[in-house]
Amino acid sequence: MPSLRQFFSHRLIWLALLVSVGIGALFAQAIWTIRNDEWNYAVQNNNNLARTLEQGLNWSLGSIDKSLEGVAREAALSEVWNLEPDLRNRLIFDNSLRSGVTGDVFVLDARGNVVLDSGNPQIAQQGGNFADRDYFRAFAEGGHKDLFIGAPVVFAASGLKVLPLARAYYTLDGKFAGVVVAAIRLSFFNEVFSALNLGEQSGVNLLRQDGIIISRFPYGDADVGKSIAGTPSFARLQKEGSGTFVGKAAIDGVERLYSFGRVGNYPLIINVAQSKHTILAQWYRSAWLLGSFAGVLMAACIGLAVLFVRELGLRQRVSARLRAAEHDVRTILNNMPSMIGYWDADLRNRFANQAYVEWFGMNPERLRGLHVSELLGPELYERNRPFLERALQGEPQLFERTIVDTQGHARHTMISYHPDRDEATGVVRGIFAQATDISERKRMEDELFDEKERVRLTLQSIGDAVVCSDAQGLVTYLNPVAERLTGWQAFDAAGHSIDEVLRLRSPHNDSPMASALLAAIRDGTSTGAEPVSGVVVHRISGQRFQVAKTVNPITDRHGRITGAVAVLRDVTDAVAMAERMAHLAQYDALTDLPNRVLLHDRAELGMAQARRDGRMLAVMYVDLDGFKQVNDRLGHDAGDMLLVQFAQRLKAAVRATDTVCRQGGDEFVVLLPGLDGADAACAVARKILAACDAPFDLGTETSRMCLSGGIALYPQHGDTFDVLSRHADEAMYAAKRGGRWRFMLYAPPDAQPQTVLPANAAAGADRQEADGA
Repeated sequence: MPSLRQFFSHRLIWLALLVSVGIGALFAQAIWTIRNDEWNYAVQNNNNLARTLEQGLNWSLGSIDKSLEGVAREAALSEVWNLEPDLRNRLIFDNSLRSGVTGDVFVLDARGNVVLDSGNPQIAQQGGNFADRDYFRAFAEGGHKDLFIGAPVVFAASGLKVLPLARAYYTLDGKFAGVVVAAIRLSFFNEVFSALNLGEQSGVNLLRQDGIIISRFPYGDADVGKSIAGTPSFARLQKEGSGTFVGKAAIDGVERLYSFGRVGNYPLIINVAQSKHTILAQWYRSAWLLGSFAGVLMAACIGLAVLFVRELGLRQRVSARLRAAEHDVRTILNNMPSMIGYWDADLRNRFANQAYVEWFGMNPERLRGLHVSELLGPELYERNRPFLERALQGEPQLFERTIVDTQGHARHTMISYHPDRDEATGVVRGIFAQATDISERKRMEDELFDEKERVRLTLQSIGDAVVCSDAQGLVTYLNPVAERLTGWQAFDAAGHSIDEVLRLRSPHNDSPMASALLAAIRDGTSTGAEPVSGVVVHRISGQRFQVAKTVNPITDRHGRITGAVAVLRDVTDAVAMAERMAHLAQYDALTDLPNRVLLHDRAELGMAQARRDGRMLAVMYVDLDGFKQVNDRLGHDAGDMLLVQFAQRLKAAVRATDTVCRQGGDEFVVLLPGLDGADAACAVARKILAACDAPFDLGTETSRMCLSGGIALYPQHGDTFDVLSRHADEAMYAAKRGGRWRFMLYAPPDAQPQTVLPANAAAGADRQEADGA
């Protein structure tokens, strides 16, 4: 056995050590990469959870806030307090505040006394004062204006922990009148957070902006109401607003990954806190397993090197002997996956490697001196004999053959016969024969064919158009859907430029668009997740198709771009439907007039224009008198016909820049911007009266209808659209009381409203008498 010094003098040992170190380094890098992947996944997942929770809480708080605004708005009206208690409660507390999310809703007066309770209308008789609560002081003393979120409290009667949300309400002259308070069950947040499974020592925290703990799931309510203000972790939450960091909790000292963000515009912070140990628990197990495996590999590598050095020492002692050289050659040939043999000029075997044992069940010693026909059998020999004869004539042969081995398995084989010539005479002395098993290659070829066939059938069957090109931008393939969209047949399009076959046009101005497919070939970039929208014009019919196009380059295994593929989805029907839905969102479905949403937008624009130009704007409320009788007597179809005709007459009586809106039922609103004075609005009112004087066709009969209208002017009668609408509505009802078939120009309660009668006052009087009869 060599000494230790001689042992380490072998290069193989040093190579084995280097390989072992390399294996250790590779496994260490893999373990660290897995750790980084686990950590990055946890960061991304926690960020997504934090954003989802923040959006959900923002929506829920926003809904409650809207309801509180409605309660405060009703509570500010003095008329409401004159109503019966039950009616007053039903009016003030809407159904949105009677859900499982909130508890009772209280209305406090300016001294903090409870005057209304959504859960118990009689609570005002029992007393109760909340003037010492933070939410009441914030409005009464601090001048807070928006939604105030108080500190968590416990109801003394029920023991229920709640989070108070409060809004102030004011008298008409702007004085503080009291506070509306909604109590959100703290268990609601735990119910929301319970759907999450973050592992041990992990959870979700909901904090107030000042550090007060609102919810700490799943750790119970023991910490609710405590403050973590001043801790390093909370200081970071306040400073950054949203993000991710690792820190130790001030409460339990556990190191966690925090993903946090503010809840909308509310003074709340949501954070998802996952224990660092939980995140990396799987990595610890994987690291131990991989490290152990790496150690085994490193030890095995060194052990194999030691064994090989010992074998090498033995071979060096017999290296001078010919038998050792022959042994080496035979060893090499026997370990070749192919059958290798040598056959002399009489086709008798002189050498065969070990593969013959696996294929034919004969060892090399038994094969030596055997004629090839005895090995192959009569049938296979007759099939191979022409190749053998040509090889003996000095012609190399290469062909395929299927051979059944001793286990009955069919092997697809590539056989080569190479003549062995005498260097002096050139006479063929024998044949080197090699048979290589290509069954796996054949199997892969069959699978590749099947895969190509599946791809072909898939592309023929899918509903999207597929266009392929080569690296020069010439079309190589169109599927049937692409043929239908472009009007090109696949065989006609082949070899044509992609711009000639498929050129998108802009859906806005019909100008040709740059080819995304050529850009993908040139730059190696795809369109990404957002498809390119455009119009495809049919080559023959000229029919236009709205399409969404995605493009990706095609690369070979070396990363070279060999072409590109474009997938086009016909979205013509989807675009048309979207346009229809967008129209219905702003227009009345029956009359096709603008709805209240569009009217409000145009009113705001008109008032801004009026302020800038120093002009006036008029809001008209118009109501059909007797519409209900038409519905009851002739049916809803006749009523719909009447509304459509009335809408058409209103549009015909006003300017193109004016807006006619159906407010609902038989009530319409007319918006007249850019007026020079009240006379212009009155003139339009007379035109409307004149336009509606003719009888209406109701299908089975014709009928004359009366109308009443009210007019409010900006800025004389109000500086907001809501105020103008209310005054125009009041003027309209004054016109009804005044005899109908007229318009009234709004006037303050202490003034007499101006009446606008039809141009033919006599006709108006007759219409009034007829309507009265």
